[in-house]
Amino acid sequence: MNRLENKVALILGGAKGIGLAISQRFAREGATTWFTSRRDEELAAARHTMENSARPLRADVSQLSELTRIAEVIKAESGQIDVLVINAGMAEYATIDEITPAHFDTTFGLNVRSPLFALQAALPLLKAGSSVVLIGSIADVIGTPGYGVYGASKAALRSFARTWTRELSARGIRINVVAPGPVDTEMMQAASDEIRNGIISTIPLARMGRPEEVANAALFLASDESSYIAGAEICVDGGLTQV
Repeated sequence: MNRLENKVALILGGAKGIGLAISQRFAREGATTWFTSRRDEELAAARHTMENSARPLRADVSQLSELTRIAEVIKAESGQIDVLVINAGMAEYATIDEITPAHFDTTFGLNVRSPLFALQAALPLLKAGSSVVLIGSIADVIGTPGYGVYGASKAALRSFARTWTRELSARGIRINVVAPGPVDTEMMQAASDEIRNGIISTIPLARMGRPEEVANAALFLASDESSYIAGAEICVDGGLTQV
């Protein structure tokens, strides 16, 4: 039996990289899978890789009005949300002496503000037994030069998961985090061999992760198999932060 049969899933930022792998896996597991992107071409390309249950939705999730519209569309067409995955995010390099107010505001706007109000918009559609999966990063516990604002934003997301678990457990809604380490996405594939080999040398499993491996963790937290897990963070990082 498919693990998300008869469920409705929404993946914010679900048309490329890790988000695409999650959307594909959820659709294969039987969910009516809504997934967003700001770009029509990404949505079209992603849709061709998925089951018929996939539902592309063009939206800019950094805008509160768009988050409200997403919830309204899904309410009208699907009636509920059983699984919410918040994957949309950004990372830009800036050392402490280079950080500008615009850099900070843009990063925290998409990585922290948007997830908060995305959950708020979705709450009326989340019933008891629903699962919310936040895509964080191991940057929430390690210091990476040039990515201080990004790391702080992911630490804020991890903190949200704890508070939201306390606030929403009585309503039967679980909140958990998947924290990927280095994953072989387009961004990593564009890096030089020197940079890639330097990263890989720090990973106990001696390789980067695959988007599908992050999707596996997201599926576990989305499904009833994780029904007694709440407020947790699963690190998908090849052991990088664990040993």
